[in-house]
Amino acid sequence: MAVLRRKARRGQGADHGGDDPLDAAQERRVRAVLALGGVPQADLLDGVQQVRLRLLERAAKGEEAPRDVSAWAAVVASNLAMDWHRAKRRQERLGERLASLRQGEHPSGEDTSVLSLAVAQGLDDLPDSQRQVVVLRFYADLPVRGIAEELGIPEGTVKSRLHTAVRALRARLHEDEVV
Repeated sequence: MAVLRRKARRGQGADHGGDDPLDAAQERRVRAVLALGGVPQADLLDGVQQVRLRLLERAAKGEEAPRDVSAWAAVVASNLAMDWHRAKRRQERLGERLASLRQGEHPSGEDTSVLSLAVAQGLDDLPDSQRQVVVLRFYADLPVRGIAEELGIPEGTVKSRLHTAVRALRARLHEDEVV
């Protein structure tokens, strides 16, 4: 076991049971790669956990541990940073499209565009599952039953997610003094 721990400290592959698959130096390196890749401080811990998860998944599949865990983790962290930016750009484009849709329906001016932008930003802050049902319900105009069938989840789950999301959006709009 001591040999495996020394290998892990040197960045070499090791299966050390219930121990953390990343040592402290490797974790610092992953955090640095994520931060330098533009991932915000608030999301760094999630990124480190994703790297750990991928390393554990490799072991669970019976794949051999990487020869140099530190280098492998840095590459995975770099890829995660790129994925984070892609997702952010997708969300920004979605917000812009939603804002432009609302402006097209009500070209009445600044108040409407401020509201549309605030709603789009509020949607960005929602968890993916809540954002998905809100968009399907209110922008794609699907009924709750249709959403449940398409997503393969119970209608009650759709209703619960909608309720929670709408409450969060309402609170956000009041916080921002938009409504």
